[in-house]
Amino acid sequence: MKVVTADQHQIDPSLISKAAGDIVKKLRKAGFDAYIVGGAIRDLMLGGHPKDFDVATDATPEQVRNIFKGSRIIGRRFQIVHVRAGREIIEVTTFRGHHDSPEETTAQQSKQSSKGLLLRDNVYGSLEDDAARRDLTVNAMYYDPVAHTVLDQMNGVADIHARLIRIIGDPKTRYREDPVRMLRVLRFSAKLQFDLESDTEYALDDCGALLSEIPAARLFDEFLKLFLAGYARSTFGLLDQHGLFQYLFPEPAHALSKSDEARKLVLSAMESTDRRIAADKPVTPAFLLAAILWPVVEHRYKMLTKAGEHPVPAMHSAGQQITAEACLHIAIPKRFSIPMREMWEFQPKLERMQPKKLKDILASRRFRAAYDLLLLRRDAGAELSEACDFWTEQQVTHADIVGTAPSKAEYEAPKRRPRRRRRP
Repeated sequence: MKVVTADQHQIDPSLISKAAGDIVKKLRKAGFDAYIVGGAIRDLMLGGHPKDFDVATDATPEQVRNIFKGSRIIGRRFQIVHVRAGREIIEVTTFRGHHDSPEETTAQQSKQSSKGLLLRDNVYGSLEDDAARRDLTVNAMYYDPVAHTVLDQMNGVADIHARLIRIIGDPKTRYREDPVRMLRVLRFSAKLQFDLESDTEYALDDCGALLSEIPAARLFDEFLKLFLAGYARSTFGLLDQHGLFQYLFPEPAHALSKSDEARKLVLSAMESTDRRIAADKPVTPAFLLAAILWPVVEHRYKMLTKAGEHPVPAMHSAGQQITAEACLHIAIPKRFSIPMREMWEFQPKLERMQPKKLKDILASRRFRAAYDLLLLRRDAGAELSEACDFWTEQQVTHADIVGTAPSKAEYEAPKRRPRRRRRP
């Protein structure tokens, strides 16, 4: 294990989480080995200020829980312990061993599918084993908060200096074990603006279809990491380049390949999301999802109206159908799918510019998001200049009522009436 001294790694100890450092010290006092590990060390070496710190130890999850009262074990596929320290929650993981270990307990703790996908991987090992089991070299460095040294078995420091994303081990094998690693590879490449190491990159083309093995709920969690971290535009470029976007959004991916207008709309939505995050403004997955799926929704809507359906129910049906189809691949929670569909249903209303409905539309809590989607559609090439100008002017004229109506949740969930007591 290569030891990188403080004068070489130049990590400022004052930027290390005190909570994480205290957890390491307490684990060592209890007789265990422990280090701060992962992305925080990478970001500190790059001059960043990480918010999240993880700890790795040779203590089992049960032993960690016994040391830190109030902590809890989470996860089934990978067990970790959440240790609360003041306002911080530090993830503590046990050093992982190789899942093909000959030990008798391995069969009970590790399980793979017929395609090599790891279904369960609670196999424990040494520090050296743990380093080899991590996904990327730049994420496999261990910081000692006492000696202020970095342990670097996988040459992560060298790859940081070379600005390379390199997967540990044989890329195809590692992708088969967990296809989400392909998304992580591209996410970190976009975030850090690092190049992909050649073998790490070439294996993506052969393994992309493995993402269809991943549960839709897990892919939604990955969607949030990919597109709501401030570098959605560059992440999409890499996903599209390597043919992985289609496994998250099959129909939108097809639409983007056929329509420049659809592509421009989605890219503009991603750039807008990135700008808002950079300016520390709030963002919601609902808006970005509404933009990504809009080209498919619009196409379905036009098909239904052409078949004779009235515009209002046609848009409602199109939204329902596309949402249900999208959720087969990426499970969108209702707290996002409902406002997403409301934005879509506003589009025909905004295009019609009906004076009788004007104040009701302006007062809706969903108006501003729907208006922003209308602007993006215009900028992408749709003939909506008149509608955009109209609603821009109306917001100035009726500024006092914009967004003042209660949300559906507020007026569709009446309090439960008290149950009448039966007379004896």
